[in-house]
Amino acid sequence: MILLQQILNGLTIGAVYALIALGYTMVYGILQMINFAHGEVFMIGAYVGMTVLLMAGPGSGGVLWLTAAMAAAAVACCLLGLMMERVAYRPLRAAPKLSVLITAIGLSFFLQNAVMLGYGAQDRYVPETLSVRHWGGAGGAVVTPMQGVIFAVSFLLMLGLQGMVYGTKLGRSMRAVAQDPLAARLMGIPVDRVIATTFAIGSALAGVGGVLFGVHYSTINFHDGYLTGLKAFTAAVLGGIGNLPGAMLGGLLLGLMEGLGAGYVSAQWKNVVAFAVLILVLLFRPHGLLGERLAERA
Repeated sequence: MILLQQILNGLTIGAVYALIALGYTMVYGILQMINFAHGEVFMIGAYVGMTVLLMAGPGSGGVLWLTAAMAAAAVACCLLGLMMERVAYRPLRAAPKLSVLITAIGLSFFLQNAVMLGYGAQDRYVPETLSVRHWGGAGGAVVTPMQGVIFAVSFLLMLGLQGMVYGTKLGRSMRAVAQDPLAARLMGIPVDRVIATTFAIGSALAGVGGVLFGVHYSTINFHDGYLTGLKAFTAAVLGGIGNLPGAMLGGLLLGLMEGLGAGYVSAQWKNVVAFAVLILVLLFRPHGLLGERLAERA
């Protein structure tokens, strides 16, 4: 029973990690840069979702308000991603990679402190949206309705993204820009628009993940994005940075290892497990479990 419960708990948070990891891997696939402010986009999504749910008032929870919260967070984070790309990253495309990295870290701290000033440094309560406490599960494991929602929303978004990237004109443009941005521009592909759209989609997914995270754990804090973002980055590296199925697999595996570590070692050691995995992957399989899907650029 304990094993099944920890597996379920781990896969639940792993699905959230996967949503965030998709943003890391999409941006890296096109620009070969790590947007270390992406975790703060996730955190802002959680706060937007909390604000919408608080507006609903006590006793007004349910799937409708949860859907509204996710939609609001997706739109807000989409706009934030567009603004970040246009203001902070586009002017630095020709700059050394170190300059972009420092900018991303600075933007991360800026967003953290902006949220702290706006909402305060203390933990904030996220209203419960589903009134049923739990369902029965196989082997005595407890399955909550929120866990069901997290699995359903996460996998639907992952499948939708996969279909968009490999089955639409926009997706073909993204893959062309990832392979050779100069050739893509010469072929008439609006490279700047494709890159901005990539930031927008990845940020929207992170915003939805933030709402699911906040409702699942019932509390959020302005520094949640930093640690969760690093874990999602670990998930992207674990699966293979630049590889969409790899980001999904990496998120689920990392969550599973965290869940088992919390259940059989100690909950205080679950973060150690996450970053030990990152170190081991970088040492023994730096391209991740599924490998990178990136062409080497001249």
